[in-house]
Amino acid sequence: MKKKIYLVQIVLEGSKPRIRRRLLVAPDTLLSDFHLMIQAAMGWTNSHLHQFVKDQEHYTGKKENDVDWDDLDFTDYQGIKISDLLRKEKDSMIYEYDFGDGWEHKIVLEKILPFDEKIKYPVCNDGKMNCPPEDSGEIWVNYNMLKILQNPEDEEL
Repeated sequence: MKKKIYLVQIVLEGSKPRIRRRLLVAPDTLLSDFHLMIQAAMGWTNSHLHQFVKDQEHYTGKKENDVDWDDLDFTDYQGIKISDLLRKEKDSMIYEYDFGDGWEHKIVLEKILPFDEKIKYPVCNDGKMNCPPEDSGEIWVNYNMLKILQNPEDEEL
């Protein structure tokens, strides 16, 4: 069987213009590693909790000594790969980062490509717009801040 690579698009939900990235990743990438790839590509600092959501199932990393784990409706993603959740082109899932600010990212498997020996994976091969700063609030708060900063006469500056 020939090795394959996933081309995934990640879009920050509610962003207009869209804040997005495209990554080339191995299908056997663990969700815990994929989380770190998303953090790097989007410009987040890995300072908050996160989860992946697929078919109403919530996947996150179980922390050692997490006394509340059994009371939560999460599946420990240890050992779970991207290909366990995204199997065919157009499959999608949600990646939520920072539960307080609620940064939801839609992840879509755009293409399944042949593995290229010349490329060192993973790689971010496309993107648009910067992500809002950490702890800046919901997306509309960020857009309001940008609007204020574009107008030096604004009273809120």
